[in-house]
Amino acid sequence: MTNLSSQRRLASSILKIGENRVWIDPKRIDDVEGAITREEIKKLIYEKIIVSLPEKGVSRSRAKVIREKKRKGRRQGPGSYTSSPRANVTKKEAWMIKIRSLRRKLRELKANRTITEETYTEFYRMIGSGRFESIADLERYLKTKDLWRKR
Repeated sequence: MTNLSSQRRLASSILKIGENRVWIDPKRIDDVEGAITREEIKKLIYEKIIVSLPEKGVSRSRAKVIREKKRKGRRQGPGSYTSSPRANVTKKEAWMIKIRSLRRKLRELKANRTITEETYTEFYRMIGSGRFESIADLERYLKTKDLWRKR
């Protein structure tokens, strides 16, 4: 393979493109090899022996497909969350989720007659004040204080 780097460099400067976008006709390499001046390179460009290749772009087709899926509500699972957990669920939302689940559990215990009405009222207030972290914490506390109603 012959070295056409100087011809490629000259052609790129004449065409005002990068060296990688310069295409030289493989059948006419001998003609290009002999060309050492800018005038000779310009003549080869005119004769279409040296041609500038089109710019390479980035295909948007995959991005369009993904955008359509997201519009339908896909691709939003837990693997897609890139921010911190606190950014996805605000402090208030986290509190609401916790408080609702605790109060639901407390109502359940009262309905099953596992705890008394007085215990229910007392614990309802404790839950509201943020005393318990989770349902497991609530049940642990009830067991340690021996407030489960005996059957």
